[in-house]
Amino acid sequence: MSPEAPAFAEKKASHYSDGHPLDVIQYLEAKLILKPDRFASVECFRQFGKLVARSAKQLDKVDFIPDAKTSQRPNIREVIFLDTPDARLYNNAFILRRRITYVDGFPDGDPEIVFKFRHPDNKMAAAVDVRPNIAGKYRIKFKAEVLPLKEHIGSYRVLYSHNCQFGFSQVHEAEPTAFNTLTRVFPGLAAIQKSPDEKVSFVNQAIIEEVLLPLGQINFRKGQVAKCDISLWRTRGEHKPLVGEFAFQLKFDSADDVREHCRKRVEQFFVSLQQDAQDWLELGCTKTAMVYRLNGNAPPSHE
Repeated sequence: MSPEAPAFAEKKASHYSDGHPLDVIQYLEAKLILKPDRFASVECFRQFGKLVARSAKQLDKVDFIPDAKTSQRPNIREVIFLDTPDARLYNNAFILRRRITYVDGFPDGDPEIVFKFRHPDNKMAAAVDVRPNIAGKYRIKFKAEVLPLKEHIGSYRVLYSHNCQFGFSQVHEAEPTAFNTLTRVFPGLAAIQKSPDEKVSFVNQAIIEEVLLPLGQINFRKGQVAKCDISLWRTRGEHKPLVGEFAFQLKFDSADDVREHCRKRVEQFFVSLQQDAQDWLELGCTKTAMVYRLNGNAPPSHE
């Protein structure tokens, strides 16, 4: 299913309805989705880190700097997705997620809410205003997410992810799972609401446990340094492994700041790593898609 353009997404617009300029891409995040059965222990995480280091070493002007935390325990985070029973958010390219970090077995800090519109069309992604209607603080992150092609390695595809993030304590609502609450906090969702009394719930009733290990930094020179990490998603309780992911992210003030020679090195490294890690790769999906597939709801084509 290909999502319809939301009623408020004017592809030719240059500003949002309040006159604020459209957000611009400031992050490039490259991701490799990995087979979950490759992760039997934390040593498997470190093994992949060594593979990343070898791939970088083979390329000119690409350096891998290991993180001291790689030898320590991985971080544990809890992730849930919220949607209607008919997956209306996801099928219209929206994602709503809550994430909690655990330290020594206990929740640490404010639960993080992430609301995003993710789409292969850059202009459509930019045109969707993801700013929340809250009095508290929030952060906007507009990313170009780079993934391998769906059916074979050797190149890449791009999804544009327009995100907002904020702490759960920034919102004071009596019924956080009511769709009316969502439309007050995220006005853009009003275009897909069907009933005034409908609610959202955990997608597939799944609570995801994320096991995350920082691996280090990839230095592409000229000030372009990317942090990288590796993670495993599994169901809490059953500990059923769902999917792994290796990711690295670059931040820049504007797309013009990424010089052509640096862009080529990033592309070359990403393609080279696919080839070196081909036995690890799970093509054609994302982490979010795997959660929605738990009960057989196949992801729409925009994923």
